[in-house]
Amino acid sequence: MSDGDNGQQAPGTTHFGFEEVPLEKKAGRVREVFDSVAGRYDLMNDVMSGGLHRMWKRFTLARTLLRPGQSALDVAGGTGDLAAGLARQAGTGGRVVLSDINGEMLQRGRDRLLDKGLVRGLGFVQADAQNLPFPDRSFDCVTIGFGLRNVTDKSAALASMWRVLKPGGQLLVLEFSHPVLPGLAPLYDIYSFKMLPAMGKLIAGDEASYRYLAESIRRHPDQPTLLSMMEEAGFEQCRYHNLSGGIVALHRGFRL
Repeated sequence: MSDGDNGQQAPGTTHFGFEEVPLEKKAGRVREVFDSVAGRYDLMNDVMSGGLHRMWKRFTLARTLLRPGQSALDVAGGTGDLAAGLARQAGTGGRVVLSDINGEMLQRGRDRLLDKGLVRGLGFVQADAQNLPFPDRSFDCVTIGFGLRNVTDKSAALASMWRVLKPGGQLLVLEFSHPVLPGLAPLYDIYSFKMLPAMGKLIAGDEASYRYLAESIRRHPDQPTLLSMMEEAGFEQCRYHNLSGGIVALHRGFRL
């Protein structure tokens, strides 16, 4: 499967799940989804993944290569799980910025990290992944966890993340992907399109947002396609790791 933005669509449109919408409308539609789910976001992550999202994030953090005193940016960082790990790796002499386009999610992330005592060296910036408001070559590491599929122009976001990386810096993209384990795909479809919206309705009172979640995953580029997009954006030594049979993948690439 290729990137949904490059599929058969009318000029000036993009996908919002399985729906086709004007390009300028997608960001607002995504913002509405996350405004709706922000209050139950962490609970739903645990319920939806059976706690596996914590393992996926630990796997990602174990591969950042971030050292004490260095700098990192967590894009679309939501409630701050990856940013918390980055802050511990960078230490008190380092610098970590949590960014998100959604103000409600960013506020919740800020509150959580302050509650954890992770204050020193942490910054919080409301920012669009497609046009990051940081100087060139600002960070040793950039992460984006479960956020790239919601971006209208994924290629622009990858280029923006490449721009703000220092030479030698690494980008890590943790995202839902496409199952590769034989027999997993039909079971995953049942879970995604039947159980996931039902859980959203029961726990978060929002069936539609979690239906969008399932649809957005299906429209996201598969593993080789995203790898090619990273290379086109300028990243080198790109690779990916399939997690949980390909339900999630971690893509990595360097600015050399």
